[in-house]
Amino acid sequence: MKKNLVVGVVIVFLVLMGALAVFGDRTQTAQTGTGDTIAVIEIEGMITGSNVGSLIGTQPSTVRSISSAIRQAKTRDDVKAVVLRINSPGGTAGASQEIGIELDKLRDSGKPVITSMGDVCASGGYWLASSTDHIVANGTTITGSIGVIMEVTNMEGLFEMLGIESEVFKSGEFKDMGSPTREMTSPERELIQGMIDDTYDQFLEHVKQGREGHIEEDELLAIADGRIFTGRQAHEYGLVDSLGNYYDAIEVARELAEIEPDPMVEVLTEQDFWGRFFTMSKLLDIFDDNNFPELRI
Repeated sequence: MKKNLVVGVVIVFLVLMGALAVFGDRTQTAQTGTGDTIAVIEIEGMITGSNVGSLIGTQPSTVRSISSAIRQAKTRDDVKAVVLRINSPGGTAGASQEIGIELDKLRDSGKPVITSMGDVCASGGYWLASSTDHIVANGTTITGSIGVIMEVTNMEGLFEMLGIESEVFKSGEFKDMGSPTREMTSPERELIQGMIDDTYDQFLEHVKQGREGHIEEDELLAIADGRIFTGRQAHEYGLVDSLGNYYDAIEVARELAEIEPDPMVEVLTEQDFWGRFFTMSKLLDIFDDNNFPELRI
């Protein structure tokens, strides 16, 4: 009886997954309006350079998918402006910087790039926002968090309690730096803090250049300590250009590109069912034995 029940549950699950894949996979690039095109590039969730995988395959990383959409918008003659719709708490420093470089190239092409902030556009999300010509935020958007963090967990005491011993063979003093099996040494802490400080300097310099003319350097330094803001507070500080929603950002893009009303609005990054499934599976990375402490912003 129990065996039949398990088989039945598995069959129902597979049927549901198949149906969702068939019907959910019908998502096409969304288009509205007529005339010149405003491209919309959506950035949702963690910004990462790692491919998202599961038992049935992999989905391209945020860097690959977003960078590809940015390059597409840059080369298409019909695209006159781009709206970056960001709903992200941040991610890794390297991934944020890599996408930021592509955004800089897009801006250099002469096409206006506007940020529309969603619920959250913080840390690495703000790195990307500061790469654009104009930032629109909701009054209640959570943004800011200009800073860098790396966490290293010491489970030496737990291992001892469980009777687990770790034997390490390494080629140099710092090769196992950040290992959870032992306490870090002072030289290791200095090395990691040096990495944090250098990454922070690059983050700060990027924001300073992107927000030049909107906020003074000393004012930026005073608030670039990891704190978060509402969209309204960020607007008062000069981290955001205007308050409004997604459609207001589309209108800003239209005006900056000097195109006629009712432009074609095309979303270049909509995910199908499997894309959303793979993105959700990223949550399971906490069980990955190969995880290494990352510089997160």
